[in-house]
Amino acid sequence: MLQIYTGTGKGKTTASLGLSLRASGAGLKVYIGQFAKKGCYSEIKILKKIKNITFEQYGRGCFINPKPTALDKKLAKAGLLKAMNAVGSKKYQLVILDEINIVLNLGILDLEDVLGIIKNAPKNIELVFTGRNAHPRIIELADLVSEIIDKKHYYKNGVKARKGIEL
Repeated sequence: MLQIYTGTGKGKTTASLGLSLRASGAGLKVYIGQFAKKGCYSEIKILKKIKNITFEQYGRGCFINPKPTALDKKLAKAGLLKAMNAVGSKKYQLVILDEINIVLNLGILDLEDVLGIIKNAPKNIELVFTGRNAHPRIIELADLVSEIIDKKHYYKNGVKARKGIEL
């Protein structure tokens, strides 16, 4: 199965991490790969303590400008290889590729490579892709697509990211 969490609203990563906790609580093994992110966010601290969750980041610790660097591409391609290995290992029942939609939309990853993960995934693996601007071909292959829409956000009123809520 393939689940997609996309859209302009807040909560795509949060939704996928909630699913990882549910799966872990049920005894499933979980792999989470975060594209375009690096840093010790609050959720990472707890996820790394859960023995059946493997968590890796494939970013350089800053927002990718509209024009990705060679390093962005190198890190994302290395991350994609790790994700492919996680799926192919059959060790995990849930594989979350956080922000993969963004790196695909920016042209950092090749669509055919990402489609290859979906097509080659064993039937017993639940795949979750997050990030804005999910590609139409990936949406077409998905079993579930949740679009999170930004109708109102306190950032627009000057509220900064808060520890334990956004960080």
